[in-house]
Amino acid sequence: MRTGSYIVIGVVGLSLFGCSGGNKGGEGFSGRQSATGTVGVFRYALPTIPTTLDPAKVQDGDTIDIIQQEFEGLVKWGEDNRVQPNLAEKWDISPDGTKYTFHLKKGIKFTNGREVTADDFKWCMERSCDPNYSSPTAKTYMADIVGVSERLNDKTGAVKEVKGIKVVDPSTLEITIDKARPYFLDKLTYACSYVYAKEALPDRLKDMAKIEEMVGTGPFKMEKFAPDTIVVLVANKDYHDGAPKLDRIERPFIKDAQSRLNKYKTGDLDLITLELQDLKAIKEDAKLVQDLQYFDRPSMYYLGMNCDVVPALKDRRVRQAIGMALDRDYIIKEVLGGINRRADAILPPSVKYFREKTNMLPFDVAKAKALLAEAGFPDGKGFPELEFNYRDGRPDVENAAQAIQQQLKQNLGITLKSQKMEWASYLAKHNSHKMEIFHMRWAADYLDPENFLSTLLASYGNENKINYKNDQYDALCREGDMTMDENKRKELYAKAEDIVLQDAPFIPIYYQKDAELISKRVSGIRNSAFGHLPHTTTAVK
Repeated sequence: MRTGSYIVIGVVGLSLFGCSGGNKGGEGFSGRQSATGTVGVFRYALPTIPTTLDPAKVQDGDTIDIIQQEFEGLVKWGEDNRVQPNLAEKWDISPDGTKYTFHLKKGIKFTNGREVTADDFKWCMERSCDPNYSSPTAKTYMADIVGVSERLNDKTGAVKEVKGIKVVDPSTLEITIDKARPYFLDKLTYACSYVYAKEALPDRLKDMAKIEEMVGTGPFKMEKFAPDTIVVLVANKDYHDGAPKLDRIERPFIKDAQSRLNKYKTGDLDLITLELQDLKAIKEDAKLVQDLQYFDRPSMYYLGMNCDVVPALKDRRVRQAIGMALDRDYIIKEVLGGINRRADAILPPSVKYFREKTNMLPFDVAKAKALLAEAGFPDGKGFPELEFNYRDGRPDVENAAQAIQQQLKQNLGITLKSQKMEWASYLAKHNSHKMEIFHMRWAADYLDPENFLSTLLASYGNENKINYKNDQYDALCREGDMTMDENKRKELYAKAEDIVLQDAPFIPIYYQKDAELISKRVSGIRNSAFGHLPHTTTAVK
């Protein structure tokens, strides 16, 4: 869930993390700071403070990028956006599609030198499912495994293990799921299924909070964690897939977008993701435009409306009015610079069963006004002031949110009270299901409609934070989740998508398209639809 999905353990926990000091401001970089940088050191900024060090707790994309450099799972994403072997060299699937037998690579070692066994995977996955540990992601990505739901919901302590995770021998792990599901392997790419050395954790029910507790198998190891200053990773020279070409990765925390751009211009950063408001100036810069690259992502930004906490938003007509009052083309072209594609579906273009034509509500102010009046709020009279939440630190998000706020005031007379929030605090509130109306992103963890339609919007979906419930929608999604017939799945999900677009608890606005500046010094970055893959082949000269 790269909200990519999306997190939170909270900033208070971060203050307990084992750090090795660190200076404020722009200090903390290694080597000489110049237009040529430092050979073997890859530097790209963190726009937000990392939210956790623990693979079983991570929810947001910025932090996942750090976690995936240090920890790994049975499988991984390839540059072709397909699941590939990772710590498992191969697997067998039973004829009925419910039993997966994973054969681990021989000789894989944690960074403490101990060899990885199947028992390590069982221990780590069961830790994610411990009801006393409270992983926010285990239910989303592991509940298909037999016994996971029983373990997560156990209040008595009677369920000691997950019966669907079985150690056959030290190099063989067997996982049994409840029903055949075409996307199950995809789910195992998520961090709550990663493996780490249990002996490094003094208390299995507490979060990883110190560098010395982060003992994985990945291409890098954390050397320094000063959360408000810099994160430094150093190469794992004994990495099982060959030593990385980089010596180290430096992730300075730079909240301000203009500061990140200035650091890139002076050679202090090797890669930055641009705010779209800066694109015009970049395109007019003869030097910088040569470093500009675009990446379409299977992600979308949307407006979410809580169907439970605000009585007015329980009315379908009100939600439809809000959706029809938004001029999404204006937001994309005039506010964000015009490179994004308007979202007229829940599913992004790269996700299976994407449709060009859906039941999306049109921009129609007259109809929106009529619907709002019909619901009892003519010209917005008597409509409650809503708290409108969005994340701090990303100008594009703030600019789009302000445009939404202005349009609803101008077109419907509805007042939104802006509440810009620090990222970790925002996600904590989002996880509470209490936000009234909010601007948010959902980024695919795998390219199957289940990751959007069921996970986000079905009443049984763990990421349904807007309390939306429609029995017909749920039934269509449940059937789509479990059928292996591609044509039938496509039809079921299309019907479900059209229902939710008309019910309008979730208004798609635009699909994500990243604009990045990548220095000519950098080579070998591996890409997938989801973003840059772990930096095993990245080099800096």
